[in-house]
Amino acid sequence: MLTYSLHTSAALRAPFNRRASLDRNDSRRPRNAVVRSMDPHGHLREQSLARPLSSHGIEEAVGHAVEIFPSNRVERRAVTWDGMAMEVVQATSFEKIEFRFHAPVHLLVVHEQGTRRNGETLLAGLPRSTLRDVKRKLTFVPAGHEYRESHEPRIPSRLAYFYFDPAKMPVDAEASLADRPFAPRLFFEDEALWDTALKLTKLDRGCDGRYCEALGIVLAHELVRVNAAPRRIEQPLRGGLAAWQQRIVTAYIEEHLAEQIPLATLAQLVRLSTYYFCRAFKQSFGTPPHRYHSNRRIERAKELLAKPGSSVTDIGLTVGFSETSSFTAAFRKTAGLTPTAYRRGLAELDHPTGAASNGCGTSRHLPSSRPEIRAFGGRV
Repeated sequence: MLTYSLHTSAALRAPFNRRASLDRNDSRRPRNAVVRSMDPHGHLREQSLARPLSSHGIEEAVGHAVEIFPSNRVERRAVTWDGMAMEVVQATSFEKIEFRFHAPVHLLVVHEQGTRRNGETLLAGLPRSTLRDVKRKLTFVPAGHEYRESHEPRIPSRLAYFYFDPAKMPVDAEASLADRPFAPRLFFEDEALWDTALKLTKLDRGCDGRYCEALGIVLAHELVRVNAAPRRIEQPLRGGLAAWQQRIVTAYIEEHLAEQIPLATLAQLVRLSTYYFCRAFKQSFGTPPHRYHSNRRIERAKELLAKPGSSVTDIGLTVGFSETSSFTAAFRKTAGLTPTAYRRGLAELDHPTGAASNGCGTSRHLPSSRPEIRAFGGRV
């Protein structure tokens, strides 16, 4: 049953400790606050009440809470019950906040709202992410995995942490998941999981204990279902990638423009095999993933070339080319002229007609600097 008293912190930690045992008849088990009332038939009825924990007792109550530095830049509230705990965290400033977690329990992070000016997220086993808009994103940290995150909030962020005792997670025997380890997942989306978690976060200030427990059980089952997803090969929808898949893939490519991105990484982000991902991506964007990546590099280079102060060599390095010659060749292939000629043409566009002179008495127009590929599908 749900427990809320700060005076029973040792018992609250017990569900997360495999060496401890809390039998329902154990006299040490904390009692819930209850209200006794009469039903319409005159029978006595007891109802559990949820009362929020003090922000000063989060670590003692949860046992393995996320560490937040500095701690005075957030407000924290938590409730716990057998095998599970929930904590709601609200940022109270726009200054940098750091989060750390490494514990023998599972952690589900629910970003209700939040946009960061700067920051990064590191989850053991996955590439780091500098995604700025994390609203409605989910992150799952399996027990024993290290998780670190930093935020410089653009808007006050609100997130929820759900802690699960691995020994008390449900097992889907029909799906043969008993021996399947939980996989780390960073900034993913799942409507069913999101809806269940959101119902619980709305009850952080108090709810019927049995109702909260029931929702917690559903949430745990949803996690088991999601964990099976990476092992399944999903057929792409007609027309290519779904809208949520397009958002995740394009955002990841934008964040890692200067890096070599393996196809397997992109495919894993949207839960597809590499083969189906390549087919679905081309259906959605009209070009293979590697060409889309290259085109976006060139578009970023065009933006940088329009700004004075950086050399062509520096810009090439910024967008991921190790040599000026390879950058020049790729730029010429996509834009039709060299980076130097493109920059010179931009300077000459101050001409009233909008055309740049080629020095021989005739005029030519520079290729459009808009992206060749729209962010979410189709050819331009």
